[in-house]
Amino acid sequence: MTDDAQSPNPIKIADVARLAGVSAATVSRVLSRPAMVAEATREVVLQAVQQSGYRMNHAARNLRKQRTGAVVALVPNLGNPFFAKILAGLGRVLEEAGYDLLVGDTLAEGGRRRSLQRFLDPSRADGIVLCDGLVAREELLSGRGIPPVVMACEWREDLDFPSVALDNAAGAALAAEHLAALGHRRIACIGGPAANILHRTRIEGVERVLGPEGFTVFAGDFSLDAGRRAAELWLALAPEQRPTGVVSFSDEMACAFIAELQRHGIDVPRDVSVVGFDDIELVSHLTPALTTVRQPKREIGRMAGETMLAVIEGRAVAPQSLIPPS
Repeated sequence: MTDDAQSPNPIKIADVARLAGVSAATVSRVLSRPAMVAEATREVVLQAVQQSGYRMNHAARNLRKQRTGAVVALVPNLGNPFFAKILAGLGRVLEEAGYDLLVGDTLAEGGRRRSLQRFLDPSRADGIVLCDGLVAREELLSGRGIPPVVMACEWREDLDFPSVALDNAAGAALAAEHLAALGHRRIACIGGPAANILHRTRIEGVERVLGPEGFTVFAGDFSLDAGRRAAELWLALAPEQRPTGVVSFSDEMACAFIAELQRHGIDVPRDVSVVGFDDIELVSHLTPALTTVRQPKREIGRMAGETMLAVIEGRAVAPQSLIPPS
């Protein structure tokens, strides 16, 4: 079997190398281990691949290496726009390396967690990119073995999986500093699930700035409905007790919080300043625009993909990669 296309005049790696002006070894690395090649060189080689019409025989390659040629990404809500760009960045890296990206949802109707055993079968995928930190530990440590796991966006302190994520504590501290600089003294957070690592690290970030007693917390779960419920709690307070600054731990909750307040005649930001988290595309269309902590979602996906490829190939990776917020 050969990696070159099976045709009367197959295009070979050497042909691509001549067109790109690089060695055949460089072309091979771009096609099999793209993370090891500089981005500029990678782009030149991929353009040459496209121009030449070269096609890898992935089935033959995977058979030799005993691989499926697929990676599964598991997210906790496929309807959440936050994950779309993460999957785009992840998919680009995997596609360049010749892998298919399969996507599954860890949540079923009603918010209950579904069994993931069919996704964790090593005969289905060479690796799992997990974006849900609340998956049951027992599922991820099943006795029959699972493919390598890389966590993206979230991580687990009780499991030894490499992870790629924003520095969430630093991001939440930025949000709290912004509100404090505006002169707010009554500040609240709309949180996530209490057991979620993102909630806990963002609370830690706010505490760095305001201290543990310097803010209140409205319970949330990152959803639109949680933002609406937080607004109802805010409205139920006496006017002199209402927080004038709010850090929402997701943009979706921030949007629903603002919409519910405005429905009751509360002016945002005159009556209350709101800072979101994630920088989803929707917030750029709000009037006035929502101040938010930006998560570089494509970059998180790209880095998770490169980490996944390194793990599959047996190369050393950092236990955790944290991306600075902006």
